[in-house]
Amino acid sequence: MQRLDHQFIDNRWVPSKGSRLLAVTDPYREEIIAEVTAGDAADVAAAVAAARRALPTWLALSGAERARYLEGFAEALIRRRDELTYLSSTNNGKVLAETRIDLDDAVACYRYYAEQARALDARQGERVDVGMDGVEVRCYHDPAGVVGLITPWNFPLVTSAWKLAPALAAGCCVVLKPSEVTPLPERALAEIAQEIALPPGVLNLLFGDGEGVGAPLSQHPGVDKLSFTGSNRIGESVMRAAAACTKGISLELGGKSPIIVLEDADPEQAADWVMAGIYFNAGQICSATSRLLVHESLAESLYAALARRIDALTLGDPLEEGTQMGPLTSMRQRDAVMQYLAVAQQEGLVAVRDASHRELPRQGFFLAPTLYRDVPTTSRLWREEIFGPVLCARRFSDEEDAITQANDSDYGLAATVISGDAARARRLGRQLQAGSIWINSEQLVLPQTGWGGFKRSGIGRELGPWGLAAYLEVKHLIGTS
Repeated sequence: MQRLDHQFIDNRWVPSKGSRLLAVTDPYREEIIAEVTAGDAADVAAAVAAARRALPTWLALSGAERARYLEGFAEALIRRRDELTYLSSTNNGKVLAETRIDLDDAVACYRYYAEQARALDARQGERVDVGMDGVEVRCYHDPAGVVGLITPWNFPLVTSAWKLAPALAAGCCVVLKPSEVTPLPERALAEIAQEIALPPGVLNLLFGDGEGVGAPLSQHPGVDKLSFTGSNRIGESVMRAAAACTKGISLELGGKSPIIVLEDADPEQAADWVMAGIYFNAGQICSATSRLLVHESLAESLYAALARRIDALTLGDPLEEGTQMGPLTSMRQRDAVMQYLAVAQQEGLVAVRDASHRELPRQGFFLAPTLYRDVPTTSRLWREEIFGPVLCARRFSDEEDAITQANDSDYGLAATVISGDAARARRLGRQLQAGSIWINSEQLVLPQTGWGGFKRSGIGRELGPWGLAAYLEVKHLIGTS
């Protein structure tokens, strides 16, 4: 069993000041596989101080020089592919196919921001045409400074790449806090920093929970910018802490995303995309399309197609190649989802498929892939983020009804539209209130496209040029030519 009681500060592993230890569990075998320090405010202070010392040297490098380090991260991740996919599966409960996608996406992200770092050099000092004779204006992009990055447990390698790669490309120095539930995959980032000789203090990685590390990091006056991905409840507390020091902030929070299936869609193809949108990673996805809106003429055939696919899903050991859905990442998360299933029973929801339709593996924090039909819009299951393999369905009568129901949500992270007419689907997509809208597609998330949401789904965007801009401050020099 591993014991993660050291923190990575100034490119060295130093003993944590924290006195508490937290258990890290394999959610399939239900065994403790590591103990990790809960961290302490003193750890945070040391890491922030290291980052501030490193900042002048790191920001003085050119974008091209920083790009070489980002490519070093990408190449090291590839070298560690087997090790990291194993760690992700045993720590998260992800099936192997999903962990490989995660790692490939992380590699693509580091490479994309290496190119963005190089391109940043060419943008420095660009002339701004203000239309005034004798006046010269030039624009520069400076790093935001020391940034605190807080990542979630559902996609550790990917979400850390979405934050770390643009922050380093911009010239920021970093204090990264992985989730205490899944610290094993992200530990590799510190080891890689040593392998590629990243300058000391540029990346500091602190193990710990919200109390030990998250709160002190959010409140620390030496942190210029915070980026958080996780629940709305914690995100709002991070936002309050940032407000106290007027820090910059990016938040990627919850979702309750719709998937609209129009009457001209092929129900079999639509069923494949619906399945991918809700049961990938056992439904533990902020963008999970957990609200199915289907035209009333297609509802019964789509439910039948989904039932067949749900029955065919193979649940089991995430390390077995044939497994299609693993356990939920923690007992706590499984119990949280089970509370929603109890609510469904109280509300009298009708299941097309639930736990009564299949036998679950004898070990692991499993929940049956579940589909409820004709769910009232007043149901908590229709309105609240569940973060598990629970799909709720409703019918609609026409396009206006579909759009109204889809946008009737506190959230606006993502959506999908499925139609036999792609142009029609795109027209409807333009009316949806969400940051990413897939048209006749599974959930493709690409480094070149922005990621973030409307309404309570967050503030700001990750990925694409917007992800880099989140770690830059814009400066203009204005004077006579």
